[in-house]
Amino acid sequence: MFEKIVSTGNSAVGFFLRLALGIVMLAHGLQQTLGWSGGNGFSGTMKYYHGFYHIPWIISLGGILSISLGAVLLIIGLWGRIMAFLQGIFLLAAMLFVHVSNGFFMNWAGTMHGEGFEFHILGIGMAIAIIFYGSGWLSVDRLLTAKGHK
Repeated sequence: MFEKIVSTGNSAVGFFLRLALGIVMLAHGLQQTLGWSGGNGFSGTMKYYHGFYHIPWIISLGGILSISLGAVLLIIGLWGRIMAFLQGIFLLAAMLFVHVSNGFFMNWAGTMHGEGFEFHILGIGMAIAIIFYGSGWLSVDRLLTAKGHK
């Protein structure tokens, strides 16, 4: 079963999708873990998830780890389908529980209460494509499956 999950072709599609999704999610993850670019940092994000949204701490921790460490694994193409699934779940949860009430569009003009969910649809679509295509070209998954390490 695990062999099917990590097996991948040598398609550039998987490479470009996982690189783009991984970079965007890593930037977001660094806001949540290290407080970069105006983020809350790890303790602030944990307090926000647990205190404001009442998400259990273990699920909050899993979410933060999935978009920070998981994004790194996605970028290098290790367990790409699994990491894409986790990114997609995080984006879907954020879209449904936080952003859907703000409407579809991002808050480019700064006139809305928060951000819409158009970005989330793109990320979820990318994650689904990676789940189908696999990590593709220049991935650890490809190296493992090409050399018969299954």
